[in-house]
Amino acid sequence: MRYRATLAYDGSAFEGFQRQAEGTPTIQAAVEHALQQVTQQVVTVVGAGRTDSGVHASGQVIAFDVTWKHTPGDLLRALNARLPPEIALQDIAEAAPDFHPRFSALARRYRYSVVCAQERQPLWLTRAWHIQKQPDVRRMNDAARLLIGTHDFAAFGKAPDEDGHTVREIMASQWYIAPYQDTEVYEYRVKANAFLQHMVRRLVGAMIDLGCGKITLWQFEDAFRRADPTALKTSAPPQGLILEAVFYPENKLVK
Repeated sequence: MRYRATLAYDGSAFEGFQRQAEGTPTIQAAVEHALQQVTQQVVTVVGAGRTDSGVHASGQVIAFDVTWKHTPGDLLRALNARLPPEIALQDIAEAAPDFHPRFSALARRYRYSVVCAQERQPLWLTRAWHIQKQPDVRRMNDAARLLIGTHDFAAFGKAPDEDGHTVREIMASQWYIAPYQDTEVYEYRVKANAFLQHMVRRLVGAMIDLGCGKITLWQFEDAFRRADPTALKTSAPPQGLILEAVFYPENKLVK
């Protein structure tokens, strides 16, 4: 039986989602270990997004094939009882046999948080990029709007090996200001059919440079239109990034 599940995790202590050398802490390895404990089967977990080291998720989607005689709810509770506290399944259900978290997806949505404050903000240490200079969110949104549509995003990332193409479609791209006590939190939300490696972090880095006056909108747009990966080099740190949701056609979600 193929199951799909929504996975949330704090990626601070993990070397990304994808399984690596034995003993390397990754999200995939932790979930596969829990599955083996619960089912006594060697199970391969496939994810919708290969999040980097330190990146978080509230809506990562995974799938796996396993023989299970009880209800999906029983499986969810059994797995969560064995997963580390930083990782938890949010739901689980039977899926169509051909469901694939990555290749069946129509779109993905990420959120990136930036905290602007003069002093360190310990409560945001693993949740946001800390900057001191207040950025101009209007200028950042001017750049964010340029990204909407189907474009070559080679200026902001590399294509996965099996893909090779750098054209992607962005459906939504906007910065928001979310005041938190005496601290201003700038949130960038972006939805696309797919993302290049490090694409969101490089987009954020370039737009923060723009908002802080390090580059002009013309320089941003020129590098973007020329698909020049060497022109805009700032990459936002991983801890501010969260994979929020993955979207699928309805017929792929049901058995």
